[in-house]
Amino acid sequence: MKTDTIRCAFSRIGLSTTLIFAVLTLMACASAPLPPTQSLNDARDAIASAEQAEARQYAGAELEEANRHLAAAVKAVEAERMAEADRLARQASVAAELAVARTEAAKAAAINREMGRGAEALGEEMQRQGDQQ
Repeated sequence: MKTDTIRCAFSRIGLSTTLIFAVLTLMACASAPLPPTQSLNDARDAIASAEQAEARQYAGAELEEANRHLAAAVKAVEAERMAEADRLARQASVAAELAVARTEAAKAAAINREMGRGAEALGEEMQRQGDQQ
């Protein structure tokens, strides 16, 4: 009878130990959040798009801000501050998108100025043609 009681006690201790180990393992996994991989990739893509759009020439400050935020996000991941890393990566994306928008606006303004000059030149030419007749 004592042998059965001892076996039952050891069985319960083993089961309890296994259960405690499983709970601690789950808690450890839950306390280590995953890096914001998607946000970081989105930020890198947005910065690459801005660079392709020639943002360095037209919106250099915004592009530099995007790069600073991305670098800070990477450092936050290394320091395991995932919420901060996600926020910084999103800010990098927004800054890169702003750089693209400012670049497009600057290019459109340059095209408008050029078209205005062309219209003025055409008007002057038409005026000369009228004066000659």
